[in-house]
Amino acid sequence: MKAAGILALIGCLATVTEPKIYTRCKLAKIFARAGLDNYQGFSLGNWICMAYYESHYNTTVETVLEDGSTDYGIFQINSYSWCRRTKLQEKSHCHVACSALLTDDLTDAIICAKKIVKETEGMNYWQGWKKHCEGKDMSEWKKGCEVS
Repeated sequence: MKAAGILALIGCLATVTEPKIYTRCKLAKIFARAGLDNYQGFSLGNWICMAYYESHYNTTVETVLEDGSTDYGIFQINSYSWCRRTKLQEKSHCHVACSALLTDDLTDAIICAKKIVKETEGMNYWQGWKKHCEGKDMSEWKKGCEVS
């Protein structure tokens, strides 16, 4: 009986990060509500396209890079400059823990992505966007999603 109680307690305390993979239209609605449509001149389609090519809309993606840094979450935001892996890390322009970029609450990721676009060269930060989205017709990305 005591062992069963301990196992139940451990089960309650253990947290498992379930991957949240958004649909294109669900993201379009979230991004539109967050003010990403035409943010710094980039249409909603640009944001949806970029998120697709960076993470395939998966909030839990972590990509370890050759330089030892890691890209996190739906926007693949890098730990070197933008988020904190440890409490003592000096560079964290977004003032957010990298783990906060891996949740299905996209608030921190969106705030940080806006900061990146505003403080760098727009969406050029994201290689997926540069390779697959830049200069292309973005209207298809929000087609059928009931966003204006």
